[in-house]
Amino acid sequence: MAKVTYNEDNIRSLDWKEHIRMRPGMYIGKLGDGSAADDGIYVLLKEVIDNSIDEYVMGHGKVIDVTIKEGIVSIRDYGRGIPLGKVIDCVSKINTGGKYDSKAFKKSVGLNGVGTKAVNALSDYFKVQAVREGKAKQAEFERGELTKDHKVKKMTEDNGTLVMFKPDSSVFKKYKFRMDYVENQLWNYAYLNAGLKIRLNGKILQSKNGLLDLLERKTTSEHLRYPIIHLKGEDIEVALSHGNHYGEQYYSFVNGQNTTQGGTHLNAFKEAVVETIQKHYNKSFHRKDILSSIMAAISVRVEEPVFESQTKTKLGSTDIGPDGPTIRTFIGHFIKEKLDNFLHRNEEVKKAIEKRIMQSQRERQEIAGIKKLANTRAKKANLHNKKLRDCRVHYSDGPRKSDEEKRLATTIFITEGDSASGSITKARDVQTQAVFSLRGKPLNCFGLTKKVVYENEEFNLLQHALNIEDSLDDLRYNRVVIATDADVDGMHIRLLLLTFFLQFFPELVRNGHLFILETPLFRVRDKKDTYYCYSDQERLEAIDKLRGKAEITRFKGLGEISPNEFGDFIGENIRLEPVVMNEDTDIDKILSYYMGKNTPARQEFIIDNLRVELDEVEEKALLDGEEELVEAEVSETVEVVE
Repeated sequence: MAKVTYNEDNIRSLDWKEHIRMRPGMYIGKLGDGSAADDGIYVLLKEVIDNSIDEYVMGHGKVIDVTIKEGIVSIRDYGRGIPLGKVIDCVSKINTGGKYDSKAFKKSVGLNGVGTKAVNALSDYFKVQAVREGKAKQAEFERGELTKDHKVKKMTEDNGTLVMFKPDSSVFKKYKFRMDYVENQLWNYAYLNAGLKIRLNGKILQSKNGLLDLLERKTTSEHLRYPIIHLKGEDIEVALSHGNHYGEQYYSFVNGQNTTQGGTHLNAFKEAVVETIQKHYNKSFHRKDILSSIMAAISVRVEEPVFESQTKTKLGSTDIGPDGPTIRTFIGHFIKEKLDNFLHRNEEVKKAIEKRIMQSQRERQEIAGIKKLANTRAKKANLHNKKLRDCRVHYSDGPRKSDEEKRLATTIFITEGDSASGSITKARDVQTQAVFSLRGKPLNCFGLTKKVVYENEEFNLLQHALNIEDSLDDLRYNRVVIATDADVDGMHIRLLLLTFFLQFFPELVRNGHLFILETPLFRVRDKKDTYYCYSDQERLEAIDKLRGKAEITRFKGLGEISPNEFGDFIGENIRLEPVVMNEDTDIDKILSYYMGKNTPARQEFIIDNLRVELDEVEEKALLDGEEELVEAEVSETVEVVE
């Protein structure tokens, strides 16, 4: 064994930007390319906006302008502006900022003075400008290095701070801001700060009623069992209702931060709701029946919050503040008083809640009869067949720092057929990638009860593979990827799987865990170079690069792609299309339209779009002098549709 030296030369001291760039995950979580809502580029956006929100919370500035164009972000608030003499320090010196003075930022989103420094260090270009009382100070950076230190000059603009940055393309490879993710992110800020106006690329986002508006935008009144209950107190706001959906749906926030992984405040809220309802009705309702189909939002403000990571997605604090009660006591007292009083004053809502609880109880008892047998079948199947080729690391292992990167990379591919699953299995990373093989087309489960999940072998095995039978908290893979062929049958299977998840496990989709695998349609190559193309446009570009002399292969299915080639498509160059639920997504309406009986609206949509496609085909063919052929094909196609 070679001798390894260890002396003074092995000891290094990194400056602030070197440490951030070497270990970016410690500061912003995973990197990603923007295809997931928790990818790093959105954390960069959040870190800057958090400072603007803090200004608004403290009564300074009612408007925030956000512009995103060609990968460049610009954020302008109208708060007090950074003190001009400290502009450079505030964005380039760790442990420098105004949030260490708890009197100035008592219940701030960020407390450690790292946020904008991380954005600066991880940006190809970063600019900050502060305006205060007719004067402005501006500085420019590249990857944390100061490149231009502008002198203070007179300025007629309103007070405030402008930050502009372009994420570092060497860190965030092939990144792209998805505006639906950005808009959802900014809407949360609007809900939590009623009256604040956010202008996103000119579009105004503003809320008057806080969390009440949030829940109203997340659903429609006809899908709720009763009008949304909206409760407000000092440092706490709650909105809740019950619907017809499966699962529990929560939106939790601490000091304006969306805690997507919950934490002590969300646990306290659920515990308080269960205890309050049991006591109010004087019945020992099961916890699962009370929380089944609940839709709720909770926001609390605490002093010096402790989060479990720099990205602040899970609250770990146990106390409201140094001199205050525990979070459990604070939330519990508020819910038990306010919710109980509300139910005493609203008899119709009281009856509606009890009716929903009783329905959940009947469904749970109905499932209990077949659940034991289904679980036995699932365990036996996983032991004795190859439906699930598991990986070694799992998302549910917990956020241990040493495994965090692998934990976030955990992926399960849901495939159709042995050939496709075989290719992916041979090409996958056994540490973080698992494969689940479907047998035939899944059942169309639209309109069915959750009983079918246990009665249908494929659905039962799938929910056990994902480990989501009881709670999403035990999800074994961060990314659930539907990997089907790009033909009609593959698209149909994809739609059936989407229906399964949206019908029975909508929180899996809402929390950004569901994706579609994009695979190449063509391989274009010559003796030297090979290009994999995901569209006709890419195919034409590849042919052009090879000067027209190329062998072109059209992949009809995943099974035709060799394991060696698959290694490129599910490795570093993987292309995933996230399944996103926007603010106004109505699951019941979508599923009814696509998976219900053949409604006139859907028939009309298919026919209209087919005619548009036929018109384009006809126009092209006529230019090529194929009038008779087109006339025959169009006639035959329209006849089939009709």
